[in-house]
Amino acid sequence: MEITASMVKELRETSGAGMMDCKKALSECNGNMDEAMNYLREKGIAKSAKKESRIAAEGLANIFVDGNKAIILEVNSETDFVSKNEEFVNMINVIGHALLKSDAKTLEEANEVETENGKVKDYIVAMVAKIGEKLSLRRFEIVTLNEGEVFGTYLHMGGKIAALTVLKGANAEIAKDVAMQAAAMKPLYLNIDEVPEDVVENERKVQKELAMNEGKPADIAEKMVEGRIKKFFKEICLVEQPFIKDGDLSVAKYVANNNGEVVKMVRYEVGEGMEKRNDNFAEEVMSQVKGE
Repeated sequence: MEITASMVKELRETSGAGMMDCKKALSECNGNMDEAMNYLREKGIAKSAKKESRIAAEGLANIFVDGNKAIILEVNSETDFVSKNEEFVNMINVIGHALLKSDAKTLEEANEVETENGKVKDYIVAMVAKIGEKLSLRRFEIVTLNEGEVFGTYLHMGGKIAALTVLKGANAEIAKDVAMQAAAMKPLYLNIDEVPEDVVENERKVQKELAMNEGKPADIAEKMVEGRIKKFFKEICLVEQPFIKDGDLSVAKYVANNNGEVVKMVRYEVGEGMEKRNDNFAEEVMSQVKGE
């Protein structure tokens, strides 16, 4: 029986399995949809569809560099235990190197990129079935150097935090120092120019209220606010922060002293901004026993 694209699509939507797995199942079952679904279930492939609604806020971030291109990416799992799994780590390596060779700019484009194990999205579905947890490519960014620029990379806590920096001038050692700073001190922006005006105005309003509540006159409060805004910038802007290896210098000054300038920073902290799992262990064990 001829296996049509619409049949494969229907089975994919029902099972959550990859395209090639669905096509093989239908071929093995002579196009019978129910039998093909059972085939996938027996192989453990269809299990992945039941995990789509579950929370995956653990995982790892990583950085891969090839010449003048680098990629930083985050791949999530449901539990920290799985993030230490060798197969999970290898999956990130495979996806990272495949994306680094691509021109993908969005997650939709990234999921269609071919890896040595099929398309990214199909590879992840297959690994969900094998590992038994929801897995997902959450985000990535590909960065290309311009002439005279260098990368700095740093992974903290085995990949729970990843920082990628680009410096113009200086060298890779200085760039790594800046990446370590970004990982450790959690800046939200590269410099003051990147801070949205509404964020600044909100902070200004909060600090003025605090000063007024301290009983300061309006004119004194205004002056206090300006000082506190400068302190605010030193906390949230990478180049304004005191350098962790020499607190007498800002990051910008440290880099300038080494004939450089920080031009880009990307920092990923695994699971930031995501809802975390809050499992009842007994319920989790029972769900495993019941095969849910």
